[in-house]
Amino acid sequence: MKVELLFITPDAEKLIETAGRTSYLSFNRQGENTEKEFIRMLTKRGHYSVLEHAYATFRISGVSRAFTHQLVRHRLCSFTQQSQRYVDESNFNYVEPDPIKNNSKAHILFTKFMEEAKRSYSELQRLGIKNEDARFVLPNAVKSQIVVTANLREWHHIIELRSSPTAQWEIRKVVIEILKILKGHVPTIFEDFEIDEKNSVIKKIKHGG
Repeated sequence: MKVELLFITPDAEKLIETAGRTSYLSFNRQGENTEKEFIRMLTKRGHYSVLEHAYATFRISGVSRAFTHQLVRHRLCSFTQQSQRYVDESNFNYVEPDPIKNNSKAHILFTKFMEEAKRSYSELQRLGIKNEDARFVLPNAVKSQIVVTANLREWHHIIELRSSPTAQWEIRKVVIEILKILKGHVPTIFEDFEIDEKNSVIKKIKHGG
């Protein structure tokens, strides 16, 4: 699994401050380092709409189609995914969940099924079946890559929702990596999330005051 930041709105926090000050007509209070406290004030009051003025685009690769099926349910995003219609998947790679990998009998069953899926896909191709129809035998475990763009409010929502301990492990792992990147570029917006020492649990923290 790999998460790459392709683009983020330049000076995103300053842009958000400028947009937000329109509500208060407080441009006279805007200075060189005033965006952090202003954004904290807005988010503390629940004024998250101003976060929609800035965007971030990520490419996520080495993930399963099971993962991408979950991600594309978030409607306020734009997606471009590796196509199983145009890409030959006869030698596909796949994601194997740890509970299966660590169970010898389950691992044998799983890998046997993956190899059978490859054989079936290739045989359909040899029979003249187009990729767009041969793909119907491909499992959710097949690796894929996807580019996703969302505004920072939506990323905040996705991270809060998908970092829950009850979230599916793969999407949870991806959003933790996304959070790490966003905290490096727009730290004030995502400072209400923290990652514990195990790099696996995200906790919501509230601003004081």
